[in-house]
Amino acid sequence: MTGVAITDAVDTYIQRKAVGDPDGSGAGAYASNAESILRRWAEWLETDHGIRSIDALAVDHMRAYAAELRRRTERGQYTASTAGTYYAVVRAFLSWCVRGGILETNPAATDRAEAALPAADARPTSDSWTADQRRELERHVRERALESGTRSTSERRTRLREYAMVAVLAHSTVRGSELFRVPDDDRRTGATWDDVDFYTGTIRVLGKSQRLEDVPLPARARTPLRRYRIVLDPPANDWPLFPTGHAPSIARRVRTVLAERGHDEAEIESLLESATARELARERAIAPPAITTEGARSVLRRLCEAAGLEVDGDYLTPRGVRGDRIDDDYRQEATASKPTLRASVLEQSIAVPPEEPLVVDAEPVEGEESSDSG
Repeated sequence: MTGVAITDAVDTYIQRKAVGDPDGSGAGAYASNAESILRRWAEWLETDHGIRSIDALAVDHMRAYAAELRRRTERGQYTASTAGTYYAVVRAFLSWCVRGGILETNPAATDRAEAALPAADARPTSDSWTADQRRELERHVRERALESGTRSTSERRTRLREYAMVAVLAHSTVRGSELFRVPDDDRRTGATWDDVDFYTGTIRVLGKSQRLEDVPLPARARTPLRRYRIVLDPPANDWPLFPTGHAPSIARRVRTVLAERGHDEAEIESLLESATARELARERAIAPPAITTEGARSVLRRLCEAAGLEVDGDYLTPRGVRGDRIDDDYRQEATASKPTLRASVLEQSIAVPPEEPLVVDAEPVEGEESSDSG
């Protein structure tokens, strides 16, 4: 048995899949998706177990990988179905290695290894949440966002953010993994304002096909999003739709970008002494990371609790807000060129219906609440 490096085997596997499979269609999309999963798996093997060679791989390593997927599922980072998909991609790759003669047996295709995987999702499916319950959640966040009264800019922005998040999930086919940041996927960094085109009523996302897709944003999603944008007032179009409220993540991004712009450590520390990382990010137009999928689930859990919505001890996830009643028939592959979002005075004037005025202070918008994880 030769000592073939795992990374080399992955390279060859991806190349073979990328040119297409004569037995079926969609191999190129599969290759793009599988590459990200397999490279993270190979990196995990080397970092956590010091394994670089295919012939050093054993059932215990695959059991450890299954256990790692289970831990991430328990933390809310993955769903059980996502964890199962990741494991299945690795198992398919190792089966290919067996067929190619670089592995004798597949260590992933054993009961002992697979027993460590998370069980199928125990939470109720979105069918357990009726349309009335989803509407009740949206009613709750809409009323909180639009109620009159004296509130700080930060509080108004937070409420409009929650309303926009629920409305986009409820009235479009955008998935949580397309809207928010997925920590273990470098390509899924969260939607930005540059991805939104209010003129055509679409948002550009990285779809399940691993290709960019233009997804319709119905009016019931666009209007809350416009309201929210006015208060958020992003300094640049690369600003995420839903920035993280996690202060250490913002500080890390600010330090990294300032260093890339040529500032030395002393200059960076001096800047951070005179302003918070959130303030500096806005002042220097440094886009913070987007909220993670786990952070978004935390926001929805809090909103469901506040609205008194609970089904068998569960709460509404991004998929549940979206509901199974919506399909992807109107999605289309993104065109080569797309107008950038323009935040003109005219557009802002038509964003808010006159019967529901929205007062926007002139004071600068502060950072996200630190209670929102992600």
